[in-house]
Amino acid sequence: MVSDINFLLVGNSRLHWAQYSQNQSKFFHTKKDQKVPENIDLNHLIWASVGKLPNFQLKKENEIKTKNIQLSNLPDFFGVDRALACIAALKIIENPLKKDLLIADFGTILSITKLNSNGSILGGQLIPGFITQLKSIEQNTKNLKVPKKYDIPINDFLINTEEAMLKGVINSLNGVINSLFNPAKDILLICGGDSELFTKSLKNHKENIIKAPNLVMEGMIIHHLSVQKLI
Repeated sequence: MVSDINFLLVGNSRLHWAQYSQNQSKFFHTKKDQKVPENIDLNHLIWASVGKLPNFQLKKENEIKTKNIQLSNLPDFFGVDRALACIAALKIIENPLKKDLLIADFGTILSITKLNSNGSILGGQLIPGFITQLKSIEQNTKNLKVPKKYDIPINDFLINTEEAMLKGVINSLNGVINSLFNPAKDILLICGGDSELFTKSLKNHKENIIKAPNLVMEGMIIHHLSVQKLI
């Protein structure tokens, strides 16, 4: 039986954690300035990073890097989070029609990655994410501020300034997805911290859209277990 294993992905704005035990996974997230959660043994913590490392010490020998991941046409400079999401997508998604997999990770950056059913990376795009765009609006204007709540309006044309900002940013990101996603050829996987905001507003065939908010963390677990020959 596999003992408890803990995983950490260091993001740009948050820390993403996974606990794996007896074929069950639990996921949670903390701010970077928070203390290490209880029952986490840093000496045995499996981790990867796409952001600035936290204050606590992480063992280099436990780090997963892009070069450790076996995917066709995967360059070493590719973000490890994107590579791990690809590993998870190939493992957990039923794809009898051998469609391409289009992964949209809604985080600090909206990263879009496309791979074929054989696991070969086709490429992708990187776009400023939801909060990143709102912060940019605040930083580059005199009177506009980041809204305190993220309730996305239903209407397209708004009088309220904050609602207009929210709708404009969400539409900009949805527009990218809608321009790239072809339901006849692709399966779209939506993941990341802001993915909940987008699931309801995408205007494509829902049978070809899969919500998998913890896809990257699932990829970490799958990668580690496969390396250890546990699956």
